[in-house]
Amino acid sequence: MPVFKTPFNGYSVKFSPFYENRLAVATAQNFGIVGNGRLHVLELSPSAGPTPTPISELAAYDTADGVYDVAWSESHDNLIVAAIADGSVKLYDLALPPSANPIRSLHEHTREVQSADYNPVRRDSFITSSWDDTIKLWTLDRPTSVRTFKEHAYCVYGAVWNPRHGDVFASASGDCTVRIWDVREPGSTMIIPAHEFEILSCDWNKYDDCCIVTGSVDKSIKVWDVRSFRVPVSVLNGHGYAVRKVKFSPHRQSLLVSCSYDMSVCLWDYMVEDALVGRYDHHTEFAVGVDMSVLVDGLLASTGWDELVYVWQHGTDPRAP
Repeated sequence: MPVFKTPFNGYSVKFSPFYENRLAVATAQNFGIVGNGRLHVLELSPSAGPTPTPISELAAYDTADGVYDVAWSESHDNLIVAAIADGSVKLYDLALPPSANPIRSLHEHTREVQSADYNPVRRDSFITSSWDDTIKLWTLDRPTSVRTFKEHAYCVYGAVWNPRHGDVFASASGDCTVRIWDVREPGSTMIIPAHEFEILSCDWNKYDDCCIVTGSVDKSIKVWDVRSFRVPVSVLNGHGYAVRKVKFSPHRQSLLVSCSYDMSVCLWDYMVEDALVGRYDHHTEFAVGVDMSVLVDGLLASTGWDELVYVWQHGTDPRAP
């Protein structure tokens, strides 16, 4: 299976919604504490020729500070949003030469930008979340943010759009809550006290717009129905350390993937009793980024502090040649 070595520590990996063989990787030097960053755009090569290169680098962009997250545009196949440790949000256009990038640098957050997510419904907008406790809404045609959402009492580790409602998003925070927001409303529309420890990630189910998943420092993953959130729909235990990222499958309603500081990537079916359907222990350091391809069923990618990016098909060994 394809493996790519990055010069810095991996933080986030995202498959392109347009090309089934393309992915972006966010990396940061010195574990993201201090130093430079690099945004990689990688391409999976078809197994052709006598010595095929499984993964090749299509482009790389250096930044003065670490890159913590990436998001592909849902409307332009060459546009990428990067969340940077210096509080900036940078836009890159793969169609332009490296010297012309970034095409824009938006600097409003006052601390590290932890996440970026592109709106899949209203495809000209995206949100970013930051350690400054806020979420910001941006559109491509404006040089400043449209709105700032400030209710969380601590770092906002992730914010993600609802897959069907272009005005609705969820945010996960170190204040142990998930909040549901509607950009048409003055404040959050729902507060879910989802865990007793920091919540590092959340995601919406692609097939049920009332269903979200959360991952926490308490090592657990919880699935929630926002119509009745007093008790979680499911609690998934199996990670040995904090759950860094959770992501619902774009192909199956009950399937989700997680990665953790225990160095593992886990695949879960939250609707069955034995929910853990796959465990991958290929990383040798914290696993902090994971994604599932929208275009290829069962194709997974992960990255971590071991400076490696793995791409593999579920059911196969990520380390197998």
